[in-house]
Amino acid sequence: MRLLRSTLFKVLFYIWTGLFCILYLPLMKLPRDKLIACQRFWSHGVLVILRAVMNIKLEIRGIENIPAGGSIIAMKHQSSFDTFVMHTLVRHPAFVMKKELLKIPLYGSFCKNTGMIPVDRDGGLKALKRLMQQSSETIKEGRQLIIFPEGSRSIPGDKIEYQSGIYGIYKFTKVPVVPVALNSGVYWPKKGHLVPGGTIVFDFLDPIEPGKDKDEFMNTLEDEIEKASILLL
Repeated sequence: MRLLRSTLFKVLFYIWTGLFCILYLPLMKLPRDKLIACQRFWSHGVLVILRAVMNIKLEIRGIENIPAGGSIIAMKHQSSFDTFVMHTLVRHPAFVMKKELLKIPLYGSFCKNTGMIPVDRDGGLKALKRLMQQSSETIKEGRQLIIFPEGSRSIPGDKIEYQSGIYGIYKFTKVPVVPVALNSGVYWPKKGHLVPGGTIVFDFLDPIEPGKDKDEFMNTLEDEIEKASILLL
């Protein structure tokens, strides 16, 4: 039964995504906020399919911890689910993402047109400076900068070393960082079939205020996210 439901969900997911891409093509030149609204509509559609086919619900905790205006949201990363659902939770998300993703047909164009921030991991100091500048400009526009400090998806319960790039953004922009714990990988795993009948929880924790040094910030961020994520398992 799990295999059947998971397969049905994936089929409907790709049909819905394909239809969205076809409809999106003539809208490619719309203003950024309109394109993000289109992404939000698609994301809501995925949530509807997820609930109808897999009986998986979404519970949001602590959304009030996101400061008004621009901010940084640092998320645990366990699932593909994490990369799109934020469009339904914040108004103008801007993801820090691998530059290689921009090469994906249509998706890459969408990311460019909606102001996502590509990272060149091999670009050295020049790439880092560009990341700082783009992050600062994004936050000044009142957008929520979303970053996955682990750098890649992890299996629930596993621990991946956090990348220190987020500290550079935190120090440069001088805005709060909101840690986010989650359990999405339990129901929408990195590999294999989805697990029906559960609740994906996103827990927005208390913001880490500006002014901490590197060690204190990184230790606080990792400790809070990991402890809260384990509790959600």
